Amino acid sequence: MRIFAVQINSCGTYMLDTLITSRTRLRLLVKFFINAANRGHMRGLAEEFNESTNAIRKELNNLSEAGYLEKKAEQNRVSYRANIQHPLFGALQNIVHKYLGLDRIVETVLERMGDVQQVVVTGDYAQGRDSGVIEVTIVGPALNADYLEQLAPKVEDLIGRQVRFTLSNKKVKEGLILFQQ
Repeated sequence: MRIFAVQINSCGTYMLDTLITSRTRLRLLVKFFINAANRGHMRGLAEEFNESTNAIRKELNNLSEAGYLEKKAEQNRVSYRANIQHPLFGALQNIVHKYLGLDRIVETVLERMGDVQQVVVTGDYAQGRDSGVIEVTIVGPALNADYLEQLAPKVEDLIGRQVRFTLSNKKVKEGLILFQQ
């Protein structure tokens, strides 16, 4: 297994943060729409985002009232998740993926990496945490590691985040699958 780190500059192609001016709302959209399996509750999200519960409550209420999030009472707290039945779910998920540059990572990796069987986001981003480091595992029997080392400048121009690539021979079972053959 080989790991490559790529430092990305902060001038990403998709500036969703200029359209959505609430930092909290943007972080919630990333949390819930990067991976439909992600869930959260108000206090946990407040701790994760280092925000006040009032700010989180306001945005969760707005997103729930608009139908983008589903609320479910579980014991003494309310759990939230993306409403996959919402007509804009796919579009919002696509926008979040573009905002993070995940679509560009897949395009660039598949271009000349060899026999790619799987491209998977693992770590914080797979769980919806916008930590600044996207961990990507590329799975295949004979991958072009030399190309991956040259990939840094290309990816740097495409997205505004740090990316850590890992090469593997074994399929990844956990994470956000971006490509699978």
